[in-house]
Amino acid sequence: MRRIPFLLLKQRPSLSTISKISLSFPLPQPLQTQSPPSHSFLRSFKSLPLPPPELVEPYCDLSDVVSSKQNLQPSPWFTQILNLLDNSPTMELNLNSFCQQFLITLSPSFVAHTLRSLNNHHTALRFFNWASNQNNYSHSLDCYVSLINLLLSPSATTTTTTAAALNIFAELRHNRLPLTPPAANSLIKSFGNAGLVEELLSVWRGMNEQNIQPTLFTYNSLLNGLVGSSLVESAERVFDAMKEGRTKPDVVTYNTLIKGYCKVGKTRKAIEMVREMEVINLEPDVVTYLTIMQACYVEGDFDCCLSLYHEMEDKGLEVPSHGYSLVICGLCKMGKVLEAYALFENMIRNGCKGNKAVYTALIDCYGKSGNSDGALRLLERMKMDGIESDEVTYGAIVNGLCKSGRVEEALCYFQFCNENGIVVNAVFYSSLIDGLGKAGRVDEAEKVFDEMSVKGCPPDSYCYNALIDGLCKCGRIDDALALFKRMECDGCEQTVYTFTIFISELFRERRNEEAMKMWDLMIDKGITPNVACFRALSIGLCLSGKVARACKVLDELAPMGVVLEMAYEDMIGALCKAGRVKEACKLADGIVDRGREIPGKVRTVMIHSLRKAGNADLAIKLMHSKIGIGYERMRSVKKRVKFQTLLDN
Repeated sequence: MRRIPFLLLKQRPSLSTISKISLSFPLPQPLQTQSPPSHSFLRSFKSLPLPPPELVEPYCDLSDVVSSKQNLQPSPWFTQILNLLDNSPTMELNLNSFCQQFLITLSPSFVAHTLRSLNNHHTALRFFNWASNQNNYSHSLDCYVSLINLLLSPSATTTTTTAAALNIFAELRHNRLPLTPPAANSLIKSFGNAGLVEELLSVWRGMNEQNIQPTLFTYNSLLNGLVGSSLVESAERVFDAMKEGRTKPDVVTYNTLIKGYCKVGKTRKAIEMVREMEVINLEPDVVTYLTIMQACYVEGDFDCCLSLYHEMEDKGLEVPSHGYSLVICGLCKMGKVLEAYALFENMIRNGCKGNKAVYTALIDCYGKSGNSDGALRLLERMKMDGIESDEVTYGAIVNGLCKSGRVEEALCYFQFCNENGIVVNAVFYSSLIDGLGKAGRVDEAEKVFDEMSVKGCPPDSYCYNALIDGLCKCGRIDDALALFKRMECDGCEQTVYTFTIFISELFRERRNEEAMKMWDLMIDKGITPNVACFRALSIGLCLSGKVARACKVLDELAPMGVVLEMAYEDMIGALCKAGRVKEACKLADGIVDRGREIPGKVRTVMIHSLRKAGNADLAIKLMHSKIGIGYERMRSVKKRVKFQTLLDN
């Protein structure tokens, strides 16, 4: 008798295969001659019922056939089923035909294993729904979890996939399948990463109800989900429960809570967590420091950023490129170009390459400090390092050249960008317009301004302000006012700097009432004045003899929450500089009489203002007198010595 091949023993044969197998056996020899089988016999053979479908598992157990350390081998059916999952319109029909042809049905384990192997969520959903329609089939917990993980994976998460995942989870809860520790951990991680807090807590409650002990991975995933949704107070409670329980926090736990504190602006609290880690001998890692450094950089606390960098160096931690970038860019924003460049060289020595952001920050800082040559040298070094400059880098170069008065070179770079297809942004344009305006080349500035819209870059408030300032400086204040109206018509936001330019220039042109109207318009628009804006107004009013009106405006700002501590100093300084010492003394007396400032401080301001204005004699006289702080007795009345007595002989 011929032996049946092993492969045929492992797979359910089709009807045609059965026929072939039966013919491979020797037929019994009859005692007498028999006639061939009739057609009715063949018809009855074909009408026999098919055997039940075989339940296919994802792995085949070969322990009784093959001597190997790995007894489980992938099922040969897996690759064939996977090839049918092509998301075509006939995918379900192809699956049905295949399973019917080979008399197989897929087990829940096979379905779950297949779902974990898919990358396309559309295909996965269709396969999941098709599998549920198999005869005598019910999805296992692993099927639901595998599909939810795929739908909520970072590469696939959209509004549609999130909604589908919620529907699948709702079906899972409806079926009341008992949780397992791996399934619970997987769901908590997926829901946490997707920010689905309600579902996350539902799984957590299910774990408690079924007495599933959370692991460190569970706690960290839970904390990550809470922090991702800015529920830092809830995360704190989980963290405190961990410290009191058997599962103690690790570095990942601390880093997650530190990330939460930084996310909600509690950077000081995050730094306290680092100190707490050191107390319990849990060393902060690179992620710990970078998280806090990033938060400090965003808040503008560059000194703290630098301090954390030095702490990393002292502990022997390897500072990555991003860490260097944060500190170097922070130093550049502080204007400390030499310290930033020294740290840049240290970064190169330690094997980190400078990136575009670091080079651009250094170039910008060199340009703003007036060292345009240094900025140009950095640009050349950037090219030698193979880093391509963009519009931001060239914008920093142009800004530095314009501030140094090298407008022609700035125009050359502008032309270079246009010829090489580098899209120039609004910041680039504003720097060029400002440079041309300050150089008195307002006509060219206007031409560049008009070209912006043609090239698809509508001017922003910085561009408008730069051109308005240039027009005002050239005495074309009426043209500037026309541009101001155009700015409003174009829907471009007018800023406090816009009004400051006009208030200052209108007072300079002795158009005082128009300047006051600009101030009133700014207040009506809800724009809060800053120190520079009020300085322009107060100095203009004081020099036009309207000191009382300036004081009144200052008093009106207090209910608006605008407190300008240096306002009186600016006003006294402006009056002294203009030689109006008598009015300055009157203003000083009014400040003291109304209790706005202590006499000693006002006296100091007067002495400095007189000295800077060239009235050293009056400054010395005031310094050696009791004016402002002393008292004189007139009969029974004790009165403070007035500042106005300074001018008495």
